[in-house]
Formats: sequence, C-alpha cells, structure tokens
Amino acid sequence: MRDDELLIVPETMARLKISLSALYDLLRTRRLPSLTIGPRRIPAHALADHVQRHLEEATR
Repeated sequence: MRDDELLIVPETMARLKISLSALYDLLRTRRLPSLTIGPRRIPAHALADHVQRHLEEATR
C-alpha cells in the first residue's frame, strides 16, 4: 500500500473487514478522514494511521 494511494469505499471496507455502515460511521464522525473526488476516497495513510491509533490504545 502506497501512502499517497486513495481508496474507494469498497476497498476500505475490505481492508478493514467492516460493514458499510461501520465505515460510514467512521467517516461521519471524522475518525477516518476522506475526500470526494467523484466517489468518496480515503487516503491510505489515513487508514494506516487509524489502525495504528487503535493498536496503541489497545496496548495502554
């Protein structure tokens, strides 16, 4: 995964293994940033940062 890669919603759902509603909850609450260029897109680095934050919280 390249840091500058932009993922569409189905790709992000597949990588996180979550449902559409769970992903849209992350987007709606801005816990996962996104932008709209045609379809909604999630920067790959933001996805990696989100996962890293959860790992750090789990080890506290």
